[in-house]
Amino acid sequence: MLIDENGNSLGEMSNVDALALSKEKQLDLVEVSPNVSPPVCKIIDYGKMQYQQAKQKRLAQAKQKTVEVKGIRIGVRTDEHDLGFKKAQVEKFLAKGDKVKIEINLRGREKAHLDLARKNIRNFVLSISVPYKIEDNIKRFPGGFNTLIAPQ
Repeated sequence: MLIDENGNSLGEMSNVDALALSKEKQLDLVEVSPNVSPPVCKIIDYGKMQYQQAKQKRLAQAKQKTVEVKGIRIGVRTDEHDLGFKKAQVEKFLAKGDKVKIEINLRGREKAHLDLARKNIRNFVLSISVPYKIEDNIKRFPGGFNTLIAPQ
């Protein structure tokens, strides 16, 4: 099955005739659908087709939205004012559409009070007023605890 450069169907044709026709028009013969019976071929400028495909791929890639993971670190003894400031930062990140990883770092004797650290990070997450969903629950890592939240 042969299609010319304008998209008009020329019907079924032998390979030799199709190649001769494409050379006559100084274009390329490209097999578009090899799995169909009979296979579909098109007379086109192959370089131009490759350029159009690359252009579409670049446009699709440019329109993709990349989601960043921002990070906020708090401590067990972080003051209310500082927590308020960090809470405002988290809300700004969520409003922009970014995910936020909240970490609480434990140093020295703080590692003996894991329940207090877990409670602090839970209270901080609950204080956030922007709608969010928890992607990773609070979990332990060597330096403390962390959780991952994302905008709804």
